[in-house]
Formats: sequence, C-alpha cells, structure tokens
Amino acid sequence: MEIAIVVGLVIVFIVWRMMPAKGIQTISTDQLKGIVGDQDKIFVDVRTPAEYKGRNIRQFKNMPLGSDFSKLPKDKGIIVICQSGMRSSQACKQLKKLGYSNVTNVRGGMSAWRG
Repeated sequence: MEIAIVVGLVIVFIVWRMMPAKGIQTISTDQLKGIVGDQDKIFVDVRTPAEYKGRNIRQFKNMPLGSDFSKLPKDKGIIVICQSGMRSSQACKQLKKLGYSNVTNVRGGMSAWRG
C-alpha cells in the first residue's frame, strides 16, 4: 500500500513538472517558421554555447540557462528554444517570475526543427 502511494506521488510530481506554467504559450517548430523573422520578438536559445555553435537558428541569441534574463526587453514577445523543450520551459518559468508577460516556449526544440 505504501509503495503505491509513493509511486503515485512520483507520477503526480513528474506530470506537474512537465505541465506548462500559467501564462506561458507553447508553439510548434512549424509555427515558429512563420514568426522567425518577426522584428517585434526576441528569440533566445538557452542551450550551451557548444550546442548553439553546432547548430542554430540565425535569429536566436544564445543565452544559456542560468543567464541574466532580466536584461531582455519587457515590451517584446520572447520566444525560447533549447534542444528538446525542457530547458526552454524552465527558462520561460524564470522569465515569468521576472515579470515578463509575453513568453513562448518552442515545443520539441531544435530536435524538432527542420528549417
């Protein structure tokens, strides 16, 4: 019985961690293709510099997870990408905590990008 409770709590925790935070939009890489040239948006890649150097989307600025995101303008939409969507989701949550209102995570990240 106790094992079932522990397993249930672990499952709930994992599902809770994977759910997007309130106010964070999510787009697919196909949707990203339609907005990647938008001058009213800031594009941020939160992968490591080595990952970014290996393959990147030209419009994205490399700001690895843990960077000072408070320097980004608050009056523009921010699109965040990583390798799979997990680090970018964390970065989006950090941006929301810093008071950014227009934050979007790219679902699937560079692994899903076919640009």
